[in-house]
Amino acid sequence: MQQHFYIADSEAVADAHELLTHYGENARSEAAARASRSRDVGNIVHFCRWRQIARLVEWMDSEDIDATLH
Repeated sequence: MQQHFYIADSEAVADAHELLTHYGENARSEAAARASRSRDVGNIVHFCRWRQIARLVEWMDSEDIDATLH
């Protein structure tokens, strides 16, 4: 199953890379935790951003990428 998601900007890719470098296999959990904290304080913009980054981290860390990269 192919997954589609939106990448807002190159900074999101850099943040995903930084999380993977720093947290390794726990990078997605860290991004999800940041999204939760943003939601808890009512910051919907950062909530959405960190949710997108969590999906991007999962995709970047995947062994079987089945998509066109642009």
